[in-house]
Amino acid sequence: MDTQLKLDVVAFSIFFCCFPVLISACSHNSTLPTVTGDVADGLCYQVIQPLGYNCSEHIVQTEDNFLLGLQRVSSNKANSGGKRGPPVLLLHGLFMGGEAWFLNGINGSLGFLLADKGYDVWVGNIRGVQWSHGHVSLSESNKEFWNWSWTELAKFDLPAMLNYVNNITNSKVFVIGHSQGTLMSIVGFTNKESANKVEGAAFLCPIAYLHWVEVPIVRMAVLLHIDQVAVGTDIMRRLCRGDSDYCKNLVRSLTGENCCFDIHKVNDYLRYGPQPTSTRNLAHLAQMVRSGYITVYDYGLLGNIGKYRRFNAPSFNLTAIPTSIPMWFASGENDPLSDVIDVRDTLSELQRSPRETATLEVKNYGHLDFLFSWSAKKDVYDDLFLFLGNHTSSVGA
Repeated sequence: MDTQLKLDVVAFSIFFCCFPVLISACSHNSTLPTVTGDVADGLCYQVIQPLGYNCSEHIVQTEDNFLLGLQRVSSNKANSGGKRGPPVLLLHGLFMGGEAWFLNGINGSLGFLLADKGYDVWVGNIRGVQWSHGHVSLSESNKEFWNWSWTELAKFDLPAMLNYVNNITNSKVFVIGHSQGTLMSIVGFTNKESANKVEGAAFLCPIAYLHWVEVPIVRMAVLLHIDQVAVGTDIMRRLCRGDSDYCKNLVRSLTGENCCFDIHKVNDYLRYGPQPTSTRNLAHLAQMVRSGYITVYDYGLLGNIGKYRRFNAPSFNLTAIPTSIPMWFASGENDPLSDVIDVRDTLSELQRSPRETATLEVKNYGHLDFLFSWSAKKDVYDDLFLFLGNHTSSVGA
């Protein structure tokens, strides 16, 4: 058996593995205070402050009682006279947390670059990841804690974060998402109350339609319904330890080819991830690949009748998103998870004019390159900064 085939088998087996992920729960009181930036197990203390950036930890409670972690980041380099610029909310992708925006060095990470330009950077963390804080009453060992998919992220997590940032800053929020972070945003914006708090949105590797996902190992898992079991997040840490070439090939098996991903940073990423997700979330994403539609979770014929009073899972109406929200879409020509055809289908579904939507297709870029490429600033972020500048008030840098 050749090396790549072995790697494909290993990657395939990840979908079978069930490693319960138990994250130490923090104690919380009912007032949900802002906590100080020196919490030893927080994202600020571990990742952001050591590189000289200001960072404070915040806790946000969702309507369904999850406790999300938010970090507020600023830079001493920004020439803002102490005044914060427009607020930007960063939403991470699947198997990631807020650390994803800060692992490519201070000169290559979007989170740091935005702070240096004077933006008021807020880092969102969804339910269940390391930087969030559990649930008001459910422990993370309780199966009900994991009874959610990306629909709940759009319905509960996004509004909670938008409301919090909007209340603190008294300003509409610019949302930037990567991968799953784009899906929860696009669907979340169909809610008028959430959309009214959004100044604009930028999507890296946008996913909404997933019909043309082309990673063979993902396709195989989806077709065989292997999404019905949990994912072992600890496996990848063990497999990648001490063998960067092996790890690079394993990453390729799961995400496709990445042209400019610095393999030497894999250990940095695996220090904090892969972050956990729910089995139901994986099943929901797999349903989208199989069906080619953007729907709520499909419980099957009888389940749908009980839940939705109809045979099929209802679809989301993307045309409900207000055209007043300017959008920027960046996709990679070599990204099999956010396929260019699927992105174009999403744009078509939105029914927006070119004046309301900007697009960037980056040659040779794969799914991880948009976060970890050594040339992401030049290839992607400079265009994003132009878009932000055209749709936000001036900042200090």
